[in-house]
Amino acid sequence: MHGGNVFETDALLLLDAVARTGSFTAAAAELNYTQSAVSRRIASLERQAGGPLFERLARGVRPTPAGELLWEHARAVLNRLSRAADDLAGIHGGHRGRVRVGAFATANVALVPGALRAFRREFPEVELAPVEGPSGGLLRRMREGGLDVAVVSDYPSGLPRGGDGDDGIEFTELTGDELLVALPRDHPLAAGDRVDLRELRDETWIEAPPPGGRTMLADACARAGFTPRASVRISEWTGKFGFVAAGLGVTLVPALAARAVPAELVVRSLGESAPRRTVFTALPRTALPAARALAGFLRRQAGQAGQ
Repeated sequence: MHGGNVFETDALLLLDAVARTGSFTAAAAELNYTQSAVSRRIASLERQAGGPLFERLARGVRPTPAGELLWEHARAVLNRLSRAADDLAGIHGGHRGRVRVGAFATANVALVPGALRAFRREFPEVELAPVEGPSGGLLRRMREGGLDVAVVSDYPSGLPRGGDGDDGIEFTELTGDELLVALPRDHPLAAGDRVDLRELRDETWIEAPPPGGRTMLADACARAGFTPRASVRISEWTGKFGFVAAGLGVTLVPALAARAVPAELVVRSLGESAPRRTVFTALPRTALPAARALAGFLRRQAGQAGQ
């Protein structure tokens, strides 16, 4: 980049659209430009940046390393500008504008929808923009300025790095959540109210552990005196339930999501050996008033669920 150059906002919007869609044509359609205008403006941006930002492929384009770097900065800038608009809408403690709320999948079964329903009744003028993703991705997005409030957890292997409150994010504990075991209804252990984890030492586990990290399941099994059998790596809950229903293994289900378990499965407590996770709200330190209000609704909803 040549010294003194300033990237214009519309150029960053165009860069983001091209990088997201992988196509000048798709970006042109999204932003109501002609394809030739997109090509000219990207070429101008590349001259300003001092080199190529996109590799031209047989079909579409992909960012070069320089393009990836500038795109990362562009997302942060665009998110901050979007946040500024929301801040202005909510200035003086007003509850207007838009709140971008992230949550991991099982929090979206009951906890988050219940809180959003109550929040919407009280603040109908606030637009809610829900986003689902794993806790690490949600926190990364918040650090980039792309989320106003998030529900995250330390499952399956601890709160993602950066969750110590020293990176501009404040965490508040919402609730503890016991992890139950889901079994096929015809499983020999399904008849009782509880299952001893040691009785599952020969089972195949359906889970999706993060690469390189120990999981709560592995730690719980170690405390029970065994190592879990090699797991089948399935990340989506519908897939986990399908594999368990087919008798291909068992899986852990957070109590928060127990109501989503299909009828052909049962969930049972693992008693004192049950892994437990902690659920948190995450807010930027300079949070929108409406985002702080929503965090309060999440606390109330978690309290009702725990009663």
